[in-house]
Amino acid sequence: MCFGAVMLGGVTRLTESGLSMTDWKLLGRPPPRTQDEWMVELDKYKLSPEYKYKNFDITMDQFKFIWYMEYGHRMWGRTIGAVFYIPAGIMWARGMFSPAIKKRVAFAGVLLACQGLLGWYMVKSGLDHNNFLGPSDVPRVSQYRLAAHLSSAVVLYSALFWSAKDILRPALQFDPSKITPQLASFRKLVISSKGLAFITLVSGAFVAGLDAGLVYNSFPKFADRWIPEDILAQSPTLRNFTENPTTVQFDHRVLGTTTLALLSAVAVQAARLPLPTRIQYAAFALGTMGWIQVGLGISTLLLYVPVPVAAAHQSGALVTLSLAMWLAHEAKFLKVLKKLPK
Repeated sequence: MCFGAVMLGGVTRLTESGLSMTDWKLLGRPPPRTQDEWMVELDKYKLSPEYKYKNFDITMDQFKFIWYMEYGHRMWGRTIGAVFYIPAGIMWARGMFSPAIKKRVAFAGVLLACQGLLGWYMVKSGLDHNNFLGPSDVPRVSQYRLAAHLSSAVVLYSALFWSAKDILRPALQFDPSKITPQLASFRKLVISSKGLAFITLVSGAFVAGLDAGLVYNSFPKFADRWIPEDILAQSPTLRNFTENPTTVQFDHRVLGTTTLALLSAVAVQAARLPLPTRIQYAAFALGTMGWIQVGLGISTLLLYVPVPVAAAHQSGALVTLSLAMWLAHEAKFLKVLKKLPK
């Protein structure tokens, strides 16, 4: 369900639906049922910067579409809360959790509660007229808050994924005396690939937040240059890395290419080393997904960000991270101990 929430959130951003609901209630509310209720919702939307500067000619049918997209995303998140908190509370009360699992459940529960608040905090940035006073400002949510919202969701998903693996299919055990430095180095390579996959995913949030996929729709060059002229056009220089669409796209390309190289190296090393079949399968799946993900990214760019392809690319980022976590979990005990057990 967390995976689905991330996917739905990506589609909501791609269809520019996130600012259609201008209020937030903790437990939600039913959708409008009559034409008069829909007019009330539309009147609220008319007070927003997005309507004033961009969607001033929106029809009721168009408004209903973006409203239902955002409503579906929010209600899906609330449903996750119910599916998590109710069973967790019952199982906790019955003493079904070990101390270690209690810590994980508490961490996930707090993060899940904060996720809804963080989502509304993000939306509010796109509803404040003071954020769009410049002549070229485009009404949209803050890319910083979008990245924080996505990162928080991915951390929550990762925590649940890792815990599920621990419980349903524990990591392989290895004889410490048979772990060679090459095998231990492979584990470090796997951990690095997991970290880089996460960083690349977060950089994609800045691409989405700034609509950076709509600049320089060519590959591998930026128009006819390897390094675009306006890559450091803003001052101070550091702002370019999070506020200049060209720089953000450039960084995402570099990160994506570097991640692909690392994932390919993991797959090649897995084929060369005497590893269990479970680890080799996970490594090959990760390397294959790396190439698919880059292909989806290039297609998204060259086709000017069509929603289906872009949504597949965003979902592919989480699939790639999932495979990296799967592999890292399988190789969790593949390390050289400082002191061998007696």
